[in-house]
Amino acid sequence: MSDVRGWHYRRSLASRVTLLATIAVGLSVAFLAVGVYVTARIQLQSQLDETLIDRARGTSQADIFNRSTPTETVLVGASDIRIAFLQDNQLLALGTGGSDLPVGRPELDVSTGIAASSVRTVMIEGQEYRMVSVPGKDNAPTVILAQSLTQQEKLLAKLGAVSLLFGLVGVLGAGIAGWGVARNGLRPVRKLTSAVEQIAVTEDLAPLPVEGDDEIARLATAFNQMLVALGASRDRQRRLVTDAGHELRTPLTSLRTNVDLLTQSDQSDIALPPAAREELLDDIRAQIDELTTLIGDLTELARDEPLAPVVGAVDLSEIVDLSVARVRRRAVGTTFDVETEPWSVVGEAGALERAVTNLLDNAAKWSPPGGTVRVRLSNGLLSVDDEGPGIAVADRARVFDRFWRAEESRTMPGSGLGLSIVRQVAERHSGTVEATASPSGGARLVLCLPGGVPIDA
Repeated sequence: MSDVRGWHYRRSLASRVTLLATIAVGLSVAFLAVGVYVTARIQLQSQLDETLIDRARGTSQADIFNRSTPTETVLVGASDIRIAFLQDNQLLALGTGGSDLPVGRPELDVSTGIAASSVRTVMIEGQEYRMVSVPGKDNAPTVILAQSLTQQEKLLAKLGAVSLLFGLVGVLGAGIAGWGVARNGLRPVRKLTSAVEQIAVTEDLAPLPVEGDDEIARLATAFNQMLVALGASRDRQRRLVTDAGHELRTPLTSLRTNVDLLTQSDQSDIALPPAAREELLDDIRAQIDELTTLIGDLTELARDEPLAPVVGAVDLSEIVDLSVARVRRRAVGTTFDVETEPWSVVGEAGALERAVTNLLDNAAKWSPPGGTVRVRLSNGLLSVDDEGPGIAVADRARVFDRFWRAEESRTMPGSGLGLSIVRQVAERHSGTVEATASPSGGARLVLCLPGGVPIDA
């Protein structure tokens, strides 16, 4: 059973954009509708309160008790208003419904002069009424008016229904608009995704088309840069494998031939002379050493990662002295003229020693018997001069390529990778290496590494 504990559903970008637009518009419409509803309610109630107070004050100034047939509709101007009077804590009803008004502390405070007026909402026969009270004129009874809120509630209910309807329509429209914008806006992303998926299937690293100069175009440009880097890496890998196979074929063929000769001589009655057998064994040892060197160089070149994290300050003059001592044991007839100055480099001691050794080996290989290799280190510049035939101007830029050899060096031992390793080490340490001509007529290889003079030097 597959493990699905780490799996969780994730919406597509288009659906998330649509949902976000819908939620944003929905919240905006909801806040707007609530604001309109609350504002309308407050405004309507304020207008109603002002109207009731004006009517109550008008009624308090009228001499209604001297009329033979008082009519409350004439006084208050509406048929849905209940009116009553309060005097000496006694409620005097005027017309139908006046006796049902619930008189409380606010109205009594107005009647006794404690308050100038009162406004509150009361329940009468299961309906909400807005009730006001104002004091009468010249010790006249306190006037109490109450008007039903039914019409106001109906108006607010219609306003709420209309707001809800238009809000739903707005949310639906926002969802459709968000879906359309997401679909059209993400079309370049879908095209880019399809192109990248096609590259993954076909491994065709052709550049992607770039349209416009927006973020999608920048993304496509970044993909193209990645494709260029990937293509270059694949080409380097292919060349490395091809060149390595070519270089390995010759020593392996020679080694197999010599082993076959030894095997046949052991299985036949004709034995090889001791001198010839020793020569074959020496040849086999040399070919094995050559294969070992080649494999080591290939392993070093295959390390395409940046500088190892474990680094430290290295005195390049000490590296040069160690490398010269090692090469002297291999190049017995070569003289090494060495002059160095202290120079501290932050890097990997093993890689630096390998690079310097390769420079010295190359100079010793090209120097004639009894020749002199001149080594100088000053201010971070390590120059190695030999007394060989030198390097042609046209070949100086290629001597650091992998497996490249000049025509005159085809018959000489070596893997063709030594100077490539020197360049790789130099680049990993933010340095450079170049080939020029030596004043003595041979070749001069110059390695430049950034650093400084040691403090204790």
